[in-house]
Amino acid sequence: MTIAHGARARARIEVTAAIKDAARRQLAADGAAKLSLRAVARELGMASSALYRYFPSRDDLLTALIIDAYDSLGEAAEAAHDTVAEAGPVQRWTTVCEAVRAWALAHPHEYALIYGSPVPGYTAPDSTVPSAARVGLLLIGIVRDAYRGLGVARPPLPAGLRPEAERMAADLAPDLPPETVAALVAAWAQLYGLVGFELFGQFHRIVEDRAAFFRHAVAQLAHTVGLVYPQKGRS
Repeated sequence: MTIAHGARARARIEVTAAIKDAARRQLAADGAAKLSLRAVARELGMASSALYRYFPSRDDLLTALIIDAYDSLGEAAEAAHDTVAEAGPVQRWTTVCEAVRAWALAHPHEYALIYGSPVPGYTAPDSTVPSAARVGLLLIGIVRDAYRGLGVARPPLPAGLRPEAERMAADLAPDLPPETVAALVAAWAQLYGLVGFELFGQFHRIVEDRAAFFRHAVAQLAHTVGLVYPQKGRS
């Protein structure tokens, strides 16, 4: 790589980061639905045509912001899990869930981008899936470790739901029982429901000690997916 090529590459990285930062400020002020490449270019003192060389459309910029948000959330959850990797499954589960909540409270506008109202006219491409899956895969891994250890309690599964549970298990975790996978999907949705209710104000004048309430609720979710047996370390 020549010196000139390296300088251009660094400049592109710096301009891309500046564009994303300006877009995040716009998200915070106006919401994702009003994200405008022209407004971002105007804030940065760039010509719109120059910005389009970095992000050809609003959707391309949104996708980059969404991937960054999912990756930031995933990294926070994974880092928290690393601190309790030798603990029991309930503690590992609860730690990951609390990391999700902490990240959301620290990054409310980015959380709203990935788990809030859909952006009109935008459909997230498949390129967002690996980043979006990071927290879910971490939770699956905790349950998998427990299943391979002393086991998990299999949640009840209505007969009418079994075909769908078997399909989900085949797609998400073929080595886990369908009952467990169905419970995992439900718990994953409830986790983000708990976070969203707190972040978007639905707990106002209902739940006061929200940290304690959240900790109890996600521990209950751990039990619904079958993490009821003692494992390595504390439960």
